[in-house]
Amino acid sequence: MLLSSFFGSVIEWYDFYLFGIASAAVFNQLFFPEFSSTAGTLASFATLAAGFIARPIGGVIWGHFGDRVGRKGMLVLSIVLMGVSTTVVGLLPTYATIGIAAPLLLVLMRLIQGVSAGGEWGGAVLMTMEHAPKRRGLSSSVAQMGLYGGILLANGVFALASALTGDAFLDWGWRIPFLISAVLVVIGLWIRLGVQESPIFKQAREQAQQAEAPKVPLVEVLRHPKNLLLSIALVLGAFAASAVYGTWIVSYGIQDGFPRADILNAVLISAAIGLVFQPVFAYLSDLWGRRLVVGVGAVLQALSIPVMFALMDTGSVGAMYLGISLAAFTHAIVYSPLGAWLGELFPTTQRYTGASLGYQIAGTVGGGFAPLICASILAATGGTTGISLFIGATCLLTVVAVFFAAETSRSAL
Repeated sequence: MLLSSFFGSVIEWYDFYLFGIASAAVFNQLFFPEFSSTAGTLASFATLAAGFIARPIGGVIWGHFGDRVGRKGMLVLSIVLMGVSTTVVGLLPTYATIGIAAPLLLVLMRLIQGVSAGGEWGGAVLMTMEHAPKRRGLSSSVAQMGLYGGILLANGVFALASALTGDAFLDWGWRIPFLISAVLVVIGLWIRLGVQESPIFKQAREQAQQAEAPKVPLVEVLRHPKNLLLSIALVLGAFAASAVYGTWIVSYGIQDGFPRADILNAVLISAAIGLVFQPVFAYLSDLWGRRLVVGVGAVLQALSIPVMFALMDTGSVGAMYLGISLAAFTHAIVYSPLGAWLGELFPTTQRYTGASLGYQIAGTVGGGFAPLICASILAATGGTTGISLFIGATCLLTVVAVFFAAETSRSAL
């Protein structure tokens, strides 16, 4: 179960974050060439943000049926929808071929990706923690490791494609990582179909049917909004920081004079760091509690971003690697326990909806708009101080939420 959840999540997040890398590296040139360099970058990141805007919608849709029908079916559907939309991106004509229709189709595919991703995280995390409820931090971290694995795979494949010389990369090489999704979705579908439904969900559904449970889980989540608001704030800082060091930093690094290959390799290493330390800090949250690990992690995450920029501004490739790696390490601390914590804040018959909606709203605000905000701040001020303050503010909201959220690491599901 744990391995199938990990590999299924890797494939899903490979598709989603591949778009983010391409937005930073090539989409501004291929789909928004009529804009200036800065305006093209902003338009490219706005397209990236469209996928995050759609994620709460996906969270509501997937969450509703995941709480009413079952977790497994929603995970199968999400990976198919994501794989098809990603493959289509690899086949899209560029602006030079079909004009304004090209960026419009790109936005449409990104919206479909967003709806799919909106249900992926909640389903994968809940399936793992509901199958292994004793050490929920550790078990749910396996699904969250899939996120890092997807980022790692996306950056690795894109880095290989970008090694093409001359005009080959911009002409056709960038399409290869997207077309690979057609193969991965078949593998992911086979993996997901072999997963058994959550035993805790099946038990809860039987009890809910006897008690005539509400037909719309979202209504119950919104009727008592405290935990939804807390879940949004808990994840907000981690999302914003990861969008900076894992996505926007590619654009910033290229503008700062670093070779594309080096900056992509640095992001690749950052994903590997997250992959390795994710289960470590998730396990520590089982031992020490969610509040301690997330609170300390949020503070360290806020401090790591200005340090990362300071190291990069030295112009040293080694310092650049160190700065991005530091940001990734502190992100692993704050992010690792959140899968379990968000799920624990909601009862079983509302868990998919509540956890997914909170996570995806935070993803929209913190992850979807962060690259656009960062690019705007840099264009307006010419420096990164405002970006560091922005990330610090999101992390402060996470710290505040830690004080108000219940400690749930030893609570029964």
